[in-house]
Amino acid sequence: MEKIVLVMMLGCCFCVTENNEKGGQNSGSTSSGDICCFTTIAQTVGALGEKVANMADKITLLETRVQNSDREVLELRSLIGGTPRVAFSAALRDSGSGNIGPFTTSTPLKYKRIFSNYGDCYNPSTGVFTATVNGVYFFRFSMFNNLSPTPNSVVILKKNDQLLTAVWDVSGTDSNDMGSNAVVIPLKVGDNVYVELQENRLVYDDGANYNTFSGFLLFPV
Repeated sequence: MEKIVLVMMLGCCFCVTENNEKGGQNSGSTSSGDICCFTTIAQTVGALGEKVANMADKITLLETRVQNSDREVLELRSLIGGTPRVAFSAALRDSGSGNIGPFTTSTPLKYKRIFSNYGDCYNPSTGVFTATVNGVYFFRFSMFNNLSPTPNSVVILKKNDQLLTAVWDVSGTDSNDMGSNAVVIPLKVGDNVYVELQENRLVYDDGANYNTFSGFLLFPV
């Protein structure tokens, strides 16, 4: 607006100067030159106003594009680097072979051979996974039964103290059987997930790592 006012002032000055040079005796009345001068100024101002309006529209469009770009960058960051990395996988024995159990009470199994533990949410000393991120998680575990004449294995996946799912084999003519199970569940920060060997039951493992416990964060919520 300051530029437009300046143009009008300069235009008026030029018109007044031109009229004075042609004859100052008519300064008290509006001449055709004055009218022409103001018409030119009005046309110039109109053209400038149209250009300013077009520039304002372009600036608004650019601002919208920048906002959209910022939002896309945030989405990409959340997909690439912003999402917490939580995943683990472990086997029951870190060495040796043989039965684990029986125990007089139901006991969490301690999977000691760590394949991966991103986020350090799984504790091999306790066998417990503790959520550090609110989200939806996937867990899977496998069971290989004991080598006693009669299979006697029951393991349960638990969230806190809640039974989620189980694998068992307590009878049969063969020596060994294997099974697995899995769940997709929501967890809050502080929730615990673990595999529990039931009282007076056994599982068998060796270097082949039949018994495993794995889990990972699917997405935060």
